[in-house]
Amino acid sequence: MTRRLTMAEINALDRDAFVALFGGVFEHSPWVAEAAWRSRPFASAEALLEAMLRAVREAPEGLRTALIRAHPDLGARIAMTEASAAEQRSAGLDRLTAAEYGELAALNRAYRETFGFPFILAVRGKTKREVLAALRERIGRSADEERREALRQIGRIAAFRLAELVEGAAGGIDPSAAGEAGSGAGDDGRPSRAAAADAETAASGPADEPVGGGSGRLTTHVLDVTRGRPAAGMRVELYRLDAVTGSRLKLREVRTNADGRTDGPILAGRDFEAGAYELVFHAGEYFRAAGADIGFLDEVPVRFRIADPDAHCHVPLLAAPGGYSTYRGS
Repeated sequence: MTRRLTMAEINALDRDAFVALFGGVFEHSPWVAEAAWRSRPFASAEALLEAMLRAVREAPEGLRTALIRAHPDLGARIAMTEASAAEQRSAGLDRLTAAEYGELAALNRAYRETFGFPFILAVRGKTKREVLAALRERIGRSADEERREALRQIGRIAAFRLAELVEGAAGGIDPSAAGEAGSGAGDDGRPSRAAAADAETAASGPADEPVGGGSGRLTTHVLDVTRGRPAAGMRVELYRLDAVTGSRLKLREVRTNADGRTDGPILAGRDFEAGAYELVFHAGEYFRAAGADIGFLDEVPVRFRIADPDAHCHVPLLAAPGGYSTYRGS
């Protein structure tokens, strides 16, 4: 189990280390942690949770929808984050009878068809019978009610996960305090949405043509989340993508330094043009050299778009032998 950090240690973390630690509190949505980091220092675990909930409240509607859809179906026999798997095990969802599994799968399908996103419930402390009963009850609600409830449950899940990472917080963060995560309190158009906007930009499609050339730069930072430290010595390749033919042109090959970064920008100056690119992180090679390979992860390709040739485009990678995540940094 990861050692719990004190609030003093948490407040001293730089952005990338903070996101590496807390990026999984909200399922596959490290942009929440990045946005919350800007609110340091935090007086308590509760203040940290509130900063994360505020980031969700202030995020664009599309990003909140993506957060809801990032969750796996309860009881699904698929690969999922370790946090989700542990939570589902705690409710006995890995030990369903054939009849229970059949009913849960059918209800999950019906729920998705009705609402367009998965059924979400903070299952910690619940039994599989309670999970099934909640799903039967909630499938009859309105779409607006369920969207609000899904976001409320996401907040409760985050409270449980955060309590496992902060010293003195185990059992000390009231999950009911997360009930406002999905409210409209942040839907007033205020501009404090930088991390959310960055994440939406990273998710957008490739540009049609490389154009221009400006003063921007491309950087990366790779973190080995298994060992909790920078991934030094990982090989990284950069390609420019042809929007018409789909072919790749290799521009550079670099290795990360002791800080998990490169010694300079991967791309800068006149070479930093608007267009579509691909970074290929040789994570499998890195984990094999470190004796941590499990025979799963190999190359990690990250395709992205540079829209502004005068901007700083930062593409971090959080890597483990069994998976990875990335996001638009700043």
